[in-house]
Amino acid sequence: MKKYYFLFLFLVTSSFTYSQILNYSVGDVVTDFTVTDIHGNEHNLYTYTAAGKYVFIDFSFTTCGPCQQVAPIFNEFYDKYGCGLGEIMCFTMFGTNSDNNTDVENFENAHGGSFNHAPSISNDGGAIAVDLDFGVNTYPSTCIIAPDNTIIVLDIWPISGVASYEAQFPADFNPTPMSCDSAGVTDAKENELFSMYPNPSDGKLLNINLETADTARMNIYNILGEKIATYHLSQSQEVKEMNLAPGTYLVTVETAHTKETRKLIVK
Repeated sequence: MKKYYFLFLFLVTSSFTYSQILNYSVGDVVTDFTVTDIHGNEHNLYTYTAAGKYVFIDFSFTTCGPCQQVAPIFNEFYDKYGCGLGEIMCFTMFGTNSDNNTDVENFENAHGGSFNHAPSISNDGGAIAVDLDFGVNTYPSTCIIAPDNTIIVLDIWPISGVASYEAQFPADFNPTPMSCDSAGVTDAKENELFSMYPNPSDGKLLNINLETADTARMNIYNILGEKIATYHLSQSQEVKEMNLAPGTYLVTVETAHTKETRKLIVK
């Protein structure tokens, strides 16, 4: 049974009607927020929704037993739909119980499962402000925010597998499962046009080797698909002073004859 986190109230009857998120109703526009995950990456809600993404927020805390059971399922869901590269973005908010970055990292290592993990935000990264804004009174609680910034699902429960999240998709929303290494990204082993290293990068230096004598243009896009830099390349070139923040990027190299895209990780 789902664990309830109350200061003064105790649930005495199973017929009691409760709301997991007290400060919003279905159809309300939620307040924008900017948070920083435990790896130092910054995330802004309205930036993701403006890109057309549905945002799933899992409210959790590290010592919550049901939260520990749900964590690997939520990460599997995040992994199945492209780790934020597709039409779905996911966050886990640890905004109660004084959970800091170290607490949350230990939680993810112990309970997050073998899939790619959704960004986790602790009290250090601003999760408590989001938790208070939503008025969460039950953990875990997972809500869905639509691209128009309205909350369309207040809570998903029970959760027995990825299908529990998929059952809450709007009728006109049919996202395509995708690999976190895909989204139009070419596997380096199948490379025909270019190679790049180091990857992961420090965000300042990137070596590009073209497997063609053609000149090329390289565009770098952030996880939302926004172009943030353009470079003109010769056959072998060292790109310096990119100043990319930690995160995931898409690197596209295009000649007059062909085009390839690959994922770049900046740490």
